[in-house]
Amino acid sequence: MSLQISSLNSGSNGNCYYIGNDTEAILVDAGISCKETEKRMLRSGLSIEKIKAIFISHEHADHISGLAGLSKKYQLPVYITSGTLRAARTKIEKHLIHTFQSDEAIVVGQLHIIPFQKEHDADDPHSFIVCQGKSKVGVFTDIGIACEKVIHYFKQCDAAFLESNYDEDMLMNGSYPFILKKRITNGKGHLSNKQALELYKMHRPAHMSHLILSHLSSNNNRPDIVHTMFSQHAEGRTVVVASRYEETQVYSIRGESAPVLMKRQYSKPSQLSLF
Repeated sequence: MSLQISSLNSGSNGNCYYIGNDTEAILVDAGISCKETEKRMLRSGLSIEKIKAIFISHEHADHISGLAGLSKKYQLPVYITSGTLRAARTKIEKHLIHTFQSDEAIVVGQLHIIPFQKEHDADDPHSFIVCQGKSKVGVFTDIGIACEKVIHYFKQCDAAFLESNYDEDMLMNGSYPFILKKRITNGKGHLSNKQALELYKMHRPAHMSHLILSHLSSNNNRPDIVHTMFSQHAEGRTVVVASRYEETQVYSIRGESAPVLMKRQYSKPSQLSLF
């Protein structure tokens, strides 16, 4: 059984990533509204009834703004650390809250989700690896640096959502105040295009089939820059730049076997950028 993956939205206006199989799925983060999540999944041919849990990486609004509504409507368990829960200050029904520990797998049906700590300017930030059989998919966004744990788990992935947040020249020459530029680049902010490319080139496993570049800055990056940089080093892999306006295609990840693109009907969404 393969894993199906899709970015439902990726950027500072909201982040939400779908990973599942034929019978169950999870969301990593819920940074778009319940209604928008429903619309995007419907367009993609994904059943919201398959979602069994939501995993939260950290408390920033672009990762939790739709959490309360989505978890309440569908009575979805929310896996979140105690520190993130305190910092989030969002209303989640108590019986839906499940805390977790770093590097301890959580089992959701046939899915095994491994949370691990990362460097980011949040209370207790985590990223996740989702495993089923030989297939492994990682979500590596909001990462200040490619620390040892990020590298360790990235090396195992058949597919990865990898942050490529900013172009260094665009950021340094842009209108952001110096204090914000420093926050982005100080090792607890975001990965630049160059840092993400270095991680990919140095540590990609031979069996990686898909790379989905994620969480691009609207002010300090461009999708064409990112796609050009990474496509030059694709070596047969599918390289996708996730959008802040629309969902990606749904991809099927089969571990070390050949990937298959899931076909679907497509319509242009109408959500506008908030930034």
